[in-house]
Amino acid sequence: MEFKDLVKQLGEKVSKLKDQIKTEEATKSAFIMPFIQILGYDLFNPMEVVPEFITDYGAKNIEKVDYAIFKDNEPILIIECKHHIENLDKHYTQAHKYFHLTKSRFAILTNGIQYNFYTDLDLANKMDEKPFLSFDITNIKDQKIKELAKFHKRGFDISSILTTASELKYANAIKAVFSDELANPSPEFTKFFASRVYEGRLTEKVMIQFSEIFKKTIDQTFNDIVSDRLMNAINQTKSAPVEVTPETQPINEADDSRIATTEEELNGYYIVKSIIRPNVNCSRVFYRDSINYLSIILDDNNKKPICRLWLNGIKKKYIGILDRDKKETKYEITTLDDIYNYSDQLLEAANFYSAEKLN
Repeated sequence: MEFKDLVKQLGEKVSKLKDQIKTEEATKSAFIMPFIQILGYDLFNPMEVVPEFITDYGAKNIEKVDYAIFKDNEPILIIECKHHIENLDKHYTQAHKYFHLTKSRFAILTNGIQYNFYTDLDLANKMDEKPFLSFDITNIKDQKIKELAKFHKRGFDISSILTTASELKYANAIKAVFSDELANPSPEFTKFFASRVYEGRLTEKVMIQFSEIFKKTIDQTFNDIVSDRLMNAINQTKSAPVEVTPETQPINEADDSRIATTEEELNGYYIVKSIIRPNVNCSRVFYRDSINYLSIILDDNNKKPICRLWLNGIKKKYIGILDRDKKETKYEITTLDDIYNYSDQLLEAANFYSAEKLN
C-alpha cells in the first residue's frame, strides 16, 4: 500500500475509534505508534525508536520525551504525546523545553489527531513558536501528506526538510495574513485594489464605498470558483454562445449553480464603471451574471444595458456594445486593458440611459 493510502487509512481509524480511547496511553498505542510505523520506523528496535527518552543533557532534573526517533545514534525527531481530547497549545512550553534539551532538529507535538511539527528556524536550538507543518490526521490534504513523506525513514534528509520548513513557514504566514485580509480587509489592502480600477482621488467616502464592494467581491469570487470555472468551460465547449437581446435574456439566473462571477469579470466590471463614472453616478451601475457573459446595466434594470463582457470563452474573449436598438456588436479583446479602447462607445451607451450627470 502506498504511503498516502496508509496515512489516510490511519485517519479513518482515528475517526472511528477516538470516542473509545479514554487515556493518553491508549492514544499512544492506538494512534501514535501506528503513525510512527507508517513513517517506516521499527517500534521494537531501540536503535530507531526510544520510548521515554531521557533528555539529561546538562539538565538539573531529568526529563523524558514520549518518543525519540534515532539515526546514526543521534535523535533526529522527538515526539511529545497527549490525550486526543487535549488542546496542544497548552503543552507548547513542555515541548519547547524538551526540544532545548536534545540534539534533535525536529519535534512533533501531537494528540494523535492534530500533529504540529516544529524546528528551530528563528534561533538555533530554540523551538520556533509556530509549527512549520500542521495537520489533522482525520482530514489531511494530499499536499500535507507529501510534506509528511519527507520524514519517512527511507528519505529522511535534515537539510532538505529544513529548506522545506523555511518555505512552509513563510507560506503559512502569508496564508494567515491573506485569510485575515479576506475576512476583514484592511484599508491598505482595499486601497491597493481600488487604485487599480478607480481613476479619481481616493477620498474617505470613496474608500468606504470600495470597502463594501471589496467585501462583496471576495464572497462572490471565492465561492467554489475553481469548480464553477470548470463548469463554465464545459458549457462553452458544448455549445457556442447564442446572442440574445436583453428582452429575451432571463433577468435572474442566480439560481443556476453553473453561474459563477469570476475575478476577471469583476475586474472588467470595475473598469467599465471607472470609464463611465464621469457621466454616471457609480451607485447606478450594476451587473448581472449569466452562464456565458456578464451584463453591465444601469439602475439595476436589464433593459438599460451598457455592455456585455464575454470572458468565459476558452480561446477568445469579447466586449459586446449594445446600441439604442439593443443590437450587440462584439469586439475581441486580448486583455481587460483593451476595454479602455471602447471608452467612447461605453460613455455613449451610458449617456443614452442616464438622466443624472455628475457635476
